[in-house]
Amino acid sequence: MGLLKDLESKILIADGAMGTLLYSYGTDCCFEQLNLSHTEQIQSIHQAYIQAGANVIQTNTYSANYIKLQRYGLEEQVKELNSAAVSLAKKAAGGNAYVLGTIGGIRGTGPSSLSLEEIKRSFREQLYCLLLEGVDGLLLETFYDLEELEAVLKIARSQTDLPIISQISLQEVGILNDRTPVNTAIKRLEELGSDVVGLNCRLGPFHMIKTLEEVEIPKHAFLSAYPNASLPSYVDGKFQYEGDAEYFKNSASLFRNQGVRLLGGCCGTTPAHIEAFAEELNGLSPVTEKNVRQRPEPIAVASSGQKPQISLPEILQERRSVIVELDPPRKLDTTRFFEGAKALKEAGADAITLADNSLASPRICNTSLSSLAKAQTGAQPIVHLACRDRNIIGLQSHLMGLHTLGLHDILAITGDPAKVGDFPGASSVYDVTSIELIKMIKQFNEGVSLSGKDLGEKTHFTVGAAFNPNVKALDRAVQRAEKKIEAGADYFISQPVYSEEKLLQFHEAVKDLPVPVYVGIMPLTSSRNADFLHYEVPGIKLSDEVRNRMAEFKDDPLAAAREGLAISKSLIDAATELFNGIYLITPFMRYELTVELTRYAYNIAPQIVRRIQNV
Repeated sequence: MGLLKDLESKILIADGAMGTLLYSYGTDCCFEQLNLSHTEQIQSIHQAYIQAGANVIQTNTYSANYIKLQRYGLEEQVKELNSAAVSLAKKAAGGNAYVLGTIGGIRGTGPSSLSLEEIKRSFREQLYCLLLEGVDGLLLETFYDLEELEAVLKIARSQTDLPIISQISLQEVGILNDRTPVNTAIKRLEELGSDVVGLNCRLGPFHMIKTLEEVEIPKHAFLSAYPNASLPSYVDGKFQYEGDAEYFKNSASLFRNQGVRLLGGCCGTTPAHIEAFAEELNGLSPVTEKNVRQRPEPIAVASSGQKPQISLPEILQERRSVIVELDPPRKLDTTRFFEGAKALKEAGADAITLADNSLASPRICNTSLSSLAKAQTGAQPIVHLACRDRNIIGLQSHLMGLHTLGLHDILAITGDPAKVGDFPGASSVYDVTSIELIKMIKQFNEGVSLSGKDLGEKTHFTVGAAFNPNVKALDRAVQRAEKKIEAGADYFISQPVYSEEKLLQFHEAVKDLPVPVYVGIMPLTSSRNADFLHYEVPGIKLSDEVRNRMAEFKDDPLAAAREGLAISKSLIDAATELFNGIYLITPFMRYELTVELTRYAYNIAPQIVRRIQNV
């Protein structure tokens, strides 16, 4: 009898975690490599699960694909590792258990820059290796991204008639990250030809059963469930799972009541957990009917926060707009900062922007200063948010805090790597890119967290994005900008430009973008300042003419500052003929310079002839 024939009348018991046991033995490495180096260890784990009562075991190939093996320099051993894994599982089974070829999801829980085409190529290679070795079926497991699972399932179904088990993983009960209800996802997988559909990983028995209460028994496929033992704890530098086998035994009948016919374990489970399942369900037939709990429709609630009357992109459609960067201080004295914020507000700046530890150097938290500046001076803050310092948990918490404080304008940036800053030994997080952060923020505007959880109300963030015009290949910069627009960017803020020729090139490059642009201008304060920016600050380049002009006054600080202002005013003259948005950057907290430039920018009469077109 085959696997599917058995599932028609039986509840089959699958194995539990492989990686958990290998990890507990101290093997913290590429577990799939052990298919070649520690064959007896792998085979003995398979045998332990079979002895515990498993009718179905899976190969040790969860990460045996090109993309994941690259981390260990093993990407050229895909065939060798998969072939060895199937051989070991078959020897252990000895004809007494079905052997499933396991293929794990790649995209994981967070945003991923991997394209579906890359994933498909990697999947096909592993799929063909497993099929060549004669597995009894395929197990597609731990897919948080439904789009990814659907794509690889279509490929697998087109290549084999073997049974396919497709399992999704959740961060929240009942819904996927993209807000798809689990019952809907199960139906879609069944329609694509999956023979067994279900859940694995992340959730323990309690929450997995609650999720299954919302899932109908499929018409043609069978249900599966591979719960985690528990949530992991971190003790003495190691992850530990504390799920009790007796607890699993008590939950076995609850899984059966939900229509599950293939029941195994995921992270933290051991042969003891599988034995508990097998003992409790021994001789019991599967259920064919159940009452399905209906999932309540999410209620989208309008934000209770005070929404700005008019956004910066809306202002730019009506008139010239000036925003000014005023960075938080490195020291705890905030006197100059608040003086500057007040002066810039009085000068007419539409907003002040506050960097997020620029150049990876610690400063006073820009969120706290933004909130205080708004309350004390009435200035509208734009809070820079870098991907460098916060993981996806911290970023979401930060966004919730910004919304709660009524700070609705964000500049989403990747952030300078930690190694360029004051603490080169610090870690750079980069869980997401700036593009993925923009998507996350826009998802918050729909009232949905990254994991798909209902936030209870919608945020109303306006999202700016960075653009660097000081690159050789402006067309590539525009392509990246288009991706940011697709993700949801509402406008762009550029790095400072220091020549009229570059301004014209920049305008030509971005004139067809569907969102407005603030062009960056930063006054120079000295010849040394000019050289530092040109040679040492990423993303900034000065023309030879500008550096030569500043060099003429290298021994006269006051004259150098006046010359820096004159250069900036000339650039503002040119910029206002091409851009409605001017972004002034305050150097060294010398806000008097950007106050003067703000007033100057607003007092320039509109030009009829664009004189720099002949530059």
